[in-house]
Amino acid sequence: MIVLIVDGYNVIGSWPELKALRDQDLAQARDLLAEKLAEYQAYTGHRVIIVFDAYNVQGLEKKVENHRVEMIYTREHETADERIEKLVQEIKNVRTQVYVATSDYTEQRTIFAQGALRKSSRELIAEIETIEKNIEKDVKKQNTMKTQAKIPIKKEILDVFEKWRRGEK
Repeated sequence: MIVLIVDGYNVIGSWPELKALRDQDLAQARDLLAEKLAEYQAYTGHRVIIVFDAYNVQGLEKKVENHRVEMIYTREHETADERIEKLVQEIKNVRTQVYVATSDYTEQRTIFAQGALRKSSRELIAEIETIEKNIEKDVKKQNTMKTQAKIPIKKEILDVFEKWRRGEK
């Protein structure tokens, strides 16, 4: 199993489209990131966890599932980096490969020392954009494919059937 843990605000800050949206509406930027990662999750089959920093927000840790993507808001006085490190320790085992998407160099080194692999925000963005293009190609291909009849029929007979269907003689 492959698990991708995403440092939410770090990726939002690195993605021009989401960064611009963040400046207007942070909640909408988080939702759009979750949607894009849901497509990533559906396409790759990997488990995806997004961690958002709630360091200065009072309250307990909150877990939400949005589009089959797990979203974790850290508890008060806990940074996203600390929560990501705990997650890596909890999830990492012989059968599970963990990737952490962040451009925070210190965090990359820390999780790498714990046995997880790093993926920079830019690499994740490029991968998601490639997946979106592949999905678009697959949809176009699916739409242009002509449905095959279960019984092979010659074109002349199909033309006759089409005329009958239209009520022509």
